[in-house]
Amino acid sequence: MRRVLVIDPDDSRRRRLCAELADCEIIEAAETKDLHDALTAGLSAIVAAAESFDESTELTAIANTVPVVLVAAEPSIRHAVAAMRAGASDYLAHPLESGALAAALRHIAERAPAADRSAEFSPLIGHCPAMRELFDRIRAVAATNSTVLIQGESGTGKELVAHALHANSGRRHARMISLNCSVVPPPLLSRELFGSANVGASADSAIRRSLVAAADGGTLFLDAIGDLPPDAQEHLLAFLRQGGNGGGRFDVRLLAATHHDLKQLADNGHFRHDLFLLLNAVALRVPPLRERGEDVLAIANDILERTAVKLNKRGLSFAANAACAMRRYPWPGNVRELENAVERAAILCQGATIDASELAIDVSRRPPPAPALDTSQDTPAAAIDGEIEDSGALERFFLRFVLENQDQLTETELAERLGISRKSLWERRQRLDIPRRRTRKRGPRHGDA
Repeated sequence: MRRVLVIDPDDSRRRRLCAELADCEIIEAAETKDLHDALTAGLSAIVAAAESFDESTELTAIANTVPVVLVAAEPSIRHAVAAMRAGASDYLAHPLESGALAAALRHIAERAPAADRSAEFSPLIGHCPAMRELFDRIRAVAATNSTVLIQGESGTGKELVAHALHANSGRRHARMISLNCSVVPPPLLSRELFGSANVGASADSAIRRSLVAAADGGTLFLDAIGDLPPDAQEHLLAFLRQGGNGGGRFDVRLLAATHHDLKQLADNGHFRHDLFLLLNAVALRVPPLRERGEDVLAIANDILERTAVKLNKRGLSFAANAACAMRRYPWPGNVRELENAVERAAILCQGATIDASELAIDVSRRPPPAPALDTSQDTPAAAIDGEIEDSGALERFFLRFVLENQDQLTETELAERLGISRKSLWERRQRLDIPRRRTRKRGPRHGDA
């Protein structure tokens, strides 16, 4: 049962408020000075006459710990705005409409779990509906031994989701071993994972040195699973068919993540379809930052607080124009890009307030959302370099493809995958303002001075 404190100096009005909350445990007080720690402990909400709080600072101090609903005998727009800015959860007017107060408390109860979920899965931060749904699914799946496929764009926090799954599972006291499949040379991946080309072989010293053996009793997290080469896919499939336990030798839970469309890779023959089905038994989607509304500011403030401590520049905050810029910008690099922008701004900031210009983000460039693309599937060359090249969808395709793959592919490989010439790739980079990544300098060419 919800525990609600009702504050009103007028006895008859206070009784009417209490009557609206028949399904709650009610505590009554005449004035805010009657508040003390024992009274406010475990409260779900405070319902108070608007005049009970003389100053906005007093309201803010209370509202930071307990949701407050104000009921005004003489309501005004100016007072309502001031109250909401000070932290009030709702502002109602006397006489109350039937059910209005109960509805206000119901809305508070619906919003409250968001913060709890975020704290439970720290350092993941999120209060938007998509993140609340993700937290619910993590909570439901974590306690099982199911294989989980975590999907989302680069920089959304897929590895943090994997850590949350492990930390909330029965394996949390054992190790979680992580491997990024895109950074290990393909010929070595199977050996790193299984220690032997034959997964069903007897447990020899090579197998005991494998990552699967190291994760025994715990969790194995394979990031960039879409980059797993064919031989490693075969060995992983055999391992999962044995129940994820290497024929009874190892007890390992597998978590995998990818920013590719793994089903599309499987449909195009670049990833084993039977392995995809096993990995996709439970799928979690991490939403991109542009879909998360006000979460961007909550994450930015958390990053800024940690960065300020690290730089010994405590007290930093964002100017209003910086907050507005962060809301408007689509963050193609997601949380990773936001973290880089905030840390850079904190370093360069000369005062206590970070201005929009110090974030160095171009809010005029707002590429709309586009689905994640895989690097291996065939690309319609005619569509990219043909008669319909002015299509907005194709420009978004090109932009996303280049941004997501230029770290792994050379310019020649990018052009080949797109089905265009290097000259056409360069021209499109110029037109869409996509800078090339700096590459390691080569030595002077033969014959150069």
